[in-house]
Amino acid sequence: MTTLDGRFRGDERIFAVMKALVLNAIGSGFELEDVDMAAPVRREVLVEVRASGLCHTDLTIATHPIFPTPSVLGHEVAGVVAAVGPEVTQLRAGDHVVASLTQACGACERCLSGRPFQCGHPDATVRGSTEPSRLSRKGAPLYQGFGLAGFAERVLVHENQLVVVPKSLPFPQAALLGCGVVTGAGAVLNTASVRAGDTVVVIGAGGVGLNAVSGARLAGASRVVVLDIQDKRLDAARRFGATDVVNSAKTKAVEAVRDLLPGGADHVFDFVGMKAVSESGLEMLNVGGGLYLVGLARPDVDVAVNVMAAIGGQKRVQGVNYGSTNAKRDIPMYAELYLQGRMNLDDLVSRTISLREVNDGYAALKDGSLTRVVVTSF
Repeated sequence: MTTLDGRFRGDERIFAVMKALVLNAIGSGFELEDVDMAAPVRREVLVEVRASGLCHTDLTIATHPIFPTPSVLGHEVAGVVAAVGPEVTQLRAGDHVVASLTQACGACERCLSGRPFQCGHPDATVRGSTEPSRLSRKGAPLYQGFGLAGFAERVLVHENQLVVVPKSLPFPQAALLGCGVVTGAGAVLNTASVRAGDTVVVIGAGGVGLNAVSGARLAGASRVVVLDIQDKRLDAARRFGATDVVNSAKTKAVEAVRDLLPGGADHVFDFVGMKAVSESGLEMLNVGGGLYLVGLARPDVDVAVNVMAAIGGQKRVQGVNYGSTNAKRDIPMYAELYLQGRMNLDDLVSRTISLREVNDGYAALKDGSLTRVVVTSF
C-alpha cells in the first residue's frame, strides 16, 4: 500500500495489472496484452504514463535481434508519479516527470564527472537476476527496454532515470524531451559544442534531426543546411530554423552542400545511419570539421574512412549516444526554453494516438508530413 505522500510501504510482489504492448518475437509487431507490474522497491518509482512517443529506435529494436523477447519497449515517456519506493529521495507523488533512457548509476567515475551517458554500471538501475521481474505475464518475466517499457499504462523506473519538469509543460511535448529532443539538440550543443558562427549540415529532417536544427539555432550557427529526400520534411526544417535546404533525391548532395558552403561545413550530423549517407557526410567537411553519427538505419552499418584524408584534413568521426546528455541538467533546460518560446516542441507533435494504435502509428511515420506520433490515450 502507499501512504498519503505516495511512499510505498507494502511488500506485495504484484502491485497492478495493466495494459502494455508486448513484442513477442522479432518482427511480430506490438500486441496489446495484460501485464503484471511489481510493487516499487528501494529506489524505484511508479509513474502513471500520460504520453509515450514513437521513436524509430524502438522500431529498429522490434525488427532486429538487439533486445531479448518477449519485451516491452517505448522510451519517450512523460507522466505523473503515483508511488515511490522507501529509499527514493528525489521524487514524490504528484510530480510531473520525464523519463531518460540513459541508465546511470550516479556513483561511478563517469557519472560523477557529469557524463552519465557513459555510465559504467547501468545495471545498477535494474533489478538483479535473482529478484522478481518488474514486469511479468502469467508469472513469466518480460524484458524492460532501456529500464523503462513506456508502451504501457504505467512504468516502474529507477529514480535516476526520471527528471521533474514544470506542471505547465504539456505531456506530449514533455515526452519528446526524453529522447528525440535531447538526442538531436544535445548532439549539437553537448557533443559537437557548436559555436556562434559555425556552419552546420543536418542530414535527415525527421523528429530527431529537427531538434538538431533547433540546437544549431540556439548555438548561433551562421548557416544550417538540412538535407532530406522528402520536401515535406524540408519545409518543416525551415520552420525550425534551417537557413538552406537540399532535396538529396533530386540533386547530388555533396555538390549541393559545397555550392552553399564552398569551404565545407564545420559540423555534419548524420541522422540517417546508412553507409553511403555517412560517407558523403565526410566529403562535406571543412578542414578540421567533424562528422557525428547519430542515426542508425540498421545495426550492421559500416563506414569507410580514408586515413590519409582524415589526417590531412584533420577531420574527426564521432559516434553520438543520446546527445551526450546529462538528463537531470538538460531536460529541465529544454523544458524552460520551450516555456519561454525559444524552442519549438509543438511542431514535433504531428499526431496523437491510443496505445492500441502504435503499429499503425509507426506505419504512418513513413509519411514525410509527420514528425512525431505520440500515444496519449491508454
